Amino acid sequence: MFISIGLSKINNKNSNIESENQQENIPKSIRDVKKKLETTFAESEDFVLREIEVGKGVYRKVIIAYMDGLITKKTLDESIINPLIFETKNNLSDEEIMSKNVIDIFTKKLIIASSLNITNDFKDTIMGILSGMAIVFIDGQDKAIKVPAQGIEKRSVTEPETEMTLKGPREGFIESLSTNIALLRHKIKNPKFKFETMQLGKQTNTTVGICYIKGIVNENILNIVKSRLKKINVDSILASGYIEQYIEGKPFSIFPTIGNSEKPDKVAAKILEGRIAIIVDGTPTVLTVPNLFIENFQTSDDYYSRLYFASFNRILRLIALFIATVLPAFYVAVIVFHFDVIPMQLLLAISATREGLPFSPFVEALFMMIVFELLREAGVRMPGAIGQTISIVGGLVIGQAASSAKIVSPIMVIIIALTGITNFIIPSLSDTLPIIRFILLLAAQIFGFLGILVGYIIILIHLCSLESFGVPYMYPLSPVDKDGLKDSFIRFPLWMMRTRPKAFTLQNWDRNKYRVSGDNHVTEEE
Repeated sequence: MFISIGLSKINNKNSNIESENQQENIPKSIRDVKKKLETTFAESEDFVLREIEVGKGVYRKVIIAYMDGLITKKTLDESIINPLIFETKNNLSDEEIMSKNVIDIFTKKLIIASSLNITNDFKDTIMGILSGMAIVFIDGQDKAIKVPAQGIEKRSVTEPETEMTLKGPREGFIESLSTNIALLRHKIKNPKFKFETMQLGKQTNTTVGICYIKGIVNENILNIVKSRLKKINVDSILASGYIEQYIEGKPFSIFPTIGNSEKPDKVAAKILEGRIAIIVDGTPTVLTVPNLFIENFQTSDDYYSRLYFASFNRILRLIALFIATVLPAFYVAVIVFHFDVIPMQLLLAISATREGLPFSPFVEALFMMIVFELLREAGVRMPGAIGQTISIVGGLVIGQAASSAKIVSPIMVIIIALTGITNFIIPSLSDTLPIIRFILLLAAQIFGFLGILVGYIIILIHLCSLESFGVPYMYPLSPVDKDGLKDSFIRFPLWMMRTRPKAFTLQNWDRNKYRVSGDNHVTEEE
């Protein structure tokens, strides 16, 4: 019985999907077309239905349907309405006006547009109207003309505030899909750079694009990405964050297995390595897959700077990772369990600062960490200038007041401040590090150094078990790849990084592994 009920539900679901995808023909009568449009867009004040008559001696009715605010009125007047009204009187005969091939005549002789499409699906015309197109219906024809006339307001291309750069390009993605694709095309002038789109969200019908380079991308990874995207069956996709949560392989892991960026140069570099970019219309954040743990320590400036400076900065980020996760836990473990490892002079100084404090080091650290997270959240949610003021003044006032009131020790204020600063050095892990910090703090309170060590081992085991679309998350550290290690915590010279990551282009390894041909290093004698 339960099996039959389950099968009936599946059959009903499949039938609903088929009914949604089934084509709906356009009526030949312009009156029926008008009635269907008015029914579909009833109570939509921004929907415009412009009815005109074209011809000189013999007239034919034409309807132009569009959404006010999504199109450019100038394009509509100059490219569609004026040619249809005036050019039909001067340049077309009555036979051509009443011809069965009138749509071909209109598209070739009258409508001025760089690109247009002809469709016989009424649902397709509805999607075109909602996407900012002007749809031309002609009486007696079961087809319609889709003319691009989009004119929605959009912001200019500027440098993203979340990914500032010193030497590299300062342009960033915006909320327009076409503009974002153009920015990538400007970087990768290659006919093998492919761009595919699909519509996701039953209510929003959001356009989602997939970008890759054919011949470099691993086809298996590409198929996995397409398969996971096609399985998304929800009402709305409003941002790339929705996509990220639906397609990630380990949704309950605290580590991000899908990368994101607002910089075209960074995304283009990842695509050239064999990755796949996922662009969602309406959001400036572009997703990249597969994503590796080592990418959290890499920035665009690393490749625009000399190798010593880039390597030094990456090592600093690695040190910042340990400080941001373990420093409060290390302090608690030392004070509670292992005070004998502290030099006597330092121990006396710490004891003097803790004299008269009512709380244990664990409660101190927990209190200050929560206060810091509250200040950080307040700074993010408030407007720019006010948020910075709240973060700085709030941190100074609360820290000084808590220390003067003997609620926390001055050294604890220093530790939490240093922890907070290092947390921002790795922005891609800014959501992950606080969770690890709280877990290690609890382990240190219970087991001391042993708790911290076991906590790190568990985290390392978890990292080694993760995969991003079939690629080991800890590559090239695990499994070890000597070529991949050239672009890890130490950045080798660009002319020595001759191969693409093997994990991304495994099936194309023999044909497309080289991203630098030959020995491009120029000696002083040359």
